[in-house]
Amino acid sequence: MSSEIPAAILPSVPSAAATTAARARLLACYRPPSGAYDELLGPGGAVRPHWETLVRELAGHSVAELQRRWETGRRFIRDQGITYNVYGESDGLDRPWRLDPVPFVFAAEEWRELEPALIQRATLLDRVIADCHGAQRLIRSGQLPPALVYAQPDFLRPLHNVKPAGRRHLQFYAADLSRSPDGRWWVVADRTQIPTGSGYALANRLIASRMLPEAFRDLHVQRLAGFYRDTQAALAGLSPRTGGEPRVVMLTPGPYNETYFEQAYLARYLGYTLVEGQDLTVRDDHVFLKTLSGLEPVDVILRRVDDEFCDPLELRNDSMLGVPGLVEAVRRGQVAVVNSLGSGLLQSPAFMAFLPGLCRHVLGEELKLPSVATWWCGQDSAEGYVEEHFDNLILKPAFRAPAGAAPRDRAGWLKQIRWQPHAYVAQEKVPLSYAPCWEDGGFVANPVSVRVYLVACGDSYRIMPGGLARISPEPAGRFVSLQHGGASKDVWVRAEAPVAEVTLLGQGLQPVELRRVGNNLPSRLADNFFWLGRYAERADSTARLLRSALVRFNPESTGSAWPVLAPLLHTLEEHGQLAAEKSDELRQQPEALEAELLAAIFDPTRPGSLRNTADQLRRLAILVRDRTSNDLWRVLTQLDDRLTPPAGAASLLAGDAVAVLNQTLVDIASFHGLTNDNMTRAQGWRFLDMGRRIERSIQTTTFLDSVLSSPAGENLGLLEVVLEVCDCSITYRSRYNVLPQLAAVCDLVLLDDTNPRSLLFQLSQMVEHFDRLPREKLTALPGPGQRILIDCMARLRLADPRELGRAGKTAGNTEIAKVIRLIGAAMPRLSEAIAVSYFAHSSISRTGAEPAPQTEAGP
Repeated sequence: MSSEIPAAILPSVPSAAATTAARARLLACYRPPSGAYDELLGPGGAVRPHWETLVRELAGHSVAELQRRWETGRRFIRDQGITYNVYGESDGLDRPWRLDPVPFVFAAEEWRELEPALIQRATLLDRVIADCHGAQRLIRSGQLPPALVYAQPDFLRPLHNVKPAGRRHLQFYAADLSRSPDGRWWVVADRTQIPTGSGYALANRLIASRMLPEAFRDLHVQRLAGFYRDTQAALAGLSPRTGGEPRVVMLTPGPYNETYFEQAYLARYLGYTLVEGQDLTVRDDHVFLKTLSGLEPVDVILRRVDDEFCDPLELRNDSMLGVPGLVEAVRRGQVAVVNSLGSGLLQSPAFMAFLPGLCRHVLGEELKLPSVATWWCGQDSAEGYVEEHFDNLILKPAFRAPAGAAPRDRAGWLKQIRWQPHAYVAQEKVPLSYAPCWEDGGFVANPVSVRVYLVACGDSYRIMPGGLARISPEPAGRFVSLQHGGASKDVWVRAEAPVAEVTLLGQGLQPVELRRVGNNLPSRLADNFFWLGRYAERADSTARLLRSALVRFNPESTGSAWPVLAPLLHTLEEHGQLAAEKSDELRQQPEALEAELLAAIFDPTRPGSLRNTADQLRRLAILVRDRTSNDLWRVLTQLDDRLTPPAGAASLLAGDAVAVLNQTLVDIASFHGLTNDNMTRAQGWRFLDMGRRIERSIQTTTFLDSVLSSPAGENLGLLEVVLEVCDCSITYRSRYNVLPQLAAVCDLVLLDDTNPRSLLFQLSQMVEHFDRLPREKLTALPGPGQRILIDCMARLRLADPRELGRAGKTAGNTEIAKVIRLIGAAMPRLSEAIAVSYFAHSSISRTGAEPAPQTEAGP
C-alpha cells in the first residue's frame, strides 16, 4: 500500500505573489487618520515587527476561510450566552458580546516596560487610599486638598480607621491605557473600586485562540491562567479564619447589571459561589450564606456591588443590593471584602492631577506611567488655566455624582465651574491610537483603549499578561463605551520563547476531601431551580395543548370540532394563554380564534403565551448560569430563536405554527433530557424536578377537570386528545386493543405508577424528594408540605376510575372528579409550603458556625 498522501488533501502553500496580494487585500482599506498613533504600521508604512507574524498568518488564509472562522466565533458567543447588558434597550439583557476577531498585539519588550510602571501605580494608589481612610497625613501635610477627599461621595466616613484584610485596600486594580501620537502610554482612568472586564478578557482569549490557533502558537502568546491562579491564592489568604477551606463568594448586584455574565463566568471559573445581597446575612458580626441546611459562614466577599450600596445600615439606606451589618462585620475583622469598602475614592479623575507629587512624597520615586494631563478646578490656578484653555480641554465631573445637567455651551460651563469649582475636572484631549479591526474581508482602522489588570501578591502586584482592548464606537475616538456600541478585542502579549501551559486544574497543592455533593445550595438558587422546573414544564404543557388545538382547528367547520376544542380552550384560559371567558365568543369567529391561538404561541407581551413562558425560562436560566451546563444554555437559546415571531407572522398559517410547536417540544425534551442525565442528584436538581412535578400535576388536573366537566367527556375524539396531550397514546394502544374508553384513559393518566406522566407518578416522585430534603429528616412529624402530599396520595390511591364508565354525562360529579379538583387546588399550596420552608428562612447550619441557632424572615 502506498504511503503517499493524495495531493488533494495536502495543505496548500501560497506562493510569494499570492501572499503579497493577500497582504495588500488585508491592508487595502486600512487608513488611520494622520496625527494619531498607528499600532499596526510604522512611519514608513511597514508592518511593525510584533504584528508581522499575525499579518502573515491572516494573509495565508482566504477571505472565505477567515469569514468561516469569524462566524464560528460569533456562534460560540451566542451558544455560550456571552452577553453584555445594555441599559434602556428592549434586548439589553440578551445583547451578544461584541468581539473583533483581530487581537491587539503587544511586543514583549514593551510589556516589560509597562509592568513595573503599573505595579508602582497600584502600590501608590493603595497607599493613598489607606492614608485617606486612616491617618490622613497627606491632607495634613498639604499633599492633598481636604475638599478633594471630604467632598467626595465615595469617601465613606463609617470606614475611617477600618483596617482591611491583608492590610491592603486595592487587592485588584485596573488601568485604562491610551497611546498618544508620540507612542507613549498614558493612563486615562484608574479603576480602583470594581475593576470589571477581566472575565470578558478570559472569554475573549478562549474565542480568539480558537479562531486563530496557528497565530496564537506562533506568536508565543502569554497565558492568562496564572493570573487567575494568583487570584485564587490571594483571596484564600485573606480569610480571617485559620484552618479549613475558606469560603469565598462573589457578591453580584443581580442579572440586570451590565456585566452579570462576567460575574457568573468568573465565579464558575474560580470555583466561587455567586450570591446576591439577599443571600447573605450578618449574625453576631459574622457573615453567613443562607443555604437549604441553614446559615454557613462566609470568609471572603469578592464584590461587584458599588461601595455605598453594600450596607443599607451604615451606608446608603435605600440599597436593596447590600447586606445589613456588613460594615460592622468588616470593622470587627470577621470578613474580608475585596476591594475594600471605600476604595472607589481614588477612581475620581481629580486625583490624577496630584499623583506625580504623591509618588515622590509617598514612594520617593518619579511616577513611571503618566496620567493624561488633568486640572482639578478646586485649585485657583487650575481653574484659571481651564478658563483660559477651555476649547482644548475635556470637562467632566470630578466626583461620581455629577453636580447637575451638563451645560451646553462655554458660558454655561464656566458659570457652573465658578459656582462649584471643586466639582469639576478638565483633562487634555489625547487622541486614541488606531489598531486594525476586521470589516468586509480586510482591515479597517478604529480607535482603541486597553484595560490592564493587576492582583496583589504578597508585598507587590502581579499583572495579567493580557487585558481587554475596547474599540471606540465613534470614528474620531472621542469616547470609549461598550454601553454605547463599542466592541472589544483580545490582547496578546508576546513572549520571546514558547510559553509553558498554565492551568487552574490539577495544581496538586493539597489533597482534597472526597465529596458526593458540592457546597450547600443557597436558598435563592434553590428557588430559581424550582421555578426553572415549573416554567419548563409549563412550556411543555402549553405547547402540547396549543398543538392539539391547532391540529383540530378547521376554519370551515369549527362547530363540528367544538366538542373537542372546548376543553382545550378552557384549559388554556385557566392558565392564561387565552383571554378569560373568551372561548365561547370565538366559536363563531374562526379567524379570530386562529389569531388568538397564534398569539398564544408567539406574542411575547401576552402573559402566559408560549413565547412569554420561554422568556421567563431564559430569565431563570440566567440566574443559575454558574450552576448549569453550556449545553443547557444552548438548548434554551435555540428555543428562544424558535419562538421568535417570524417575519410576516401576520400571515402565518396554523400548519406553520404546528411545525414550530413540534420543534419546540423537541427542544423542551432536550432540556429535560439534559437535566435528567447531566445534573447530579444534588439539591439543585431535586428542587428543579419538584417544580416540574408540581407544574405537571397542576396542568394535568386542570385539563382532566375540563374534560370530565365537558358534555362530550366520552367523545372518542376528545379521549384521543387526552392521550395525545398526556403523551400516552402509544402506551394505551399497546395495552388496550380497543378504542379509547374514559375509565381506561383516566386510569392510565391518573393512577398508573409505571407511567412517568401519570398524576400518581408525579406525587410519588415528590414523596421521594421530600424524604431527601435536609429539614424533613430532622423532625419526627411530617411538615406542611408532606402533609399535603400524604393527603393527596391517599385520596388518589383510593379513587376508582371505573365509576366513570357508569357516570355518562355526569362524570364531572363523580368522586374521582372531586379528587382531581382537590389535588389541583392542593398543588399551589404545596408550592407555597416548599417556598416557606426552604426559600425564605434560615437558621444557622448545625455544622456551619458556633453562634446559637436563630430564625429569620426571608427577603
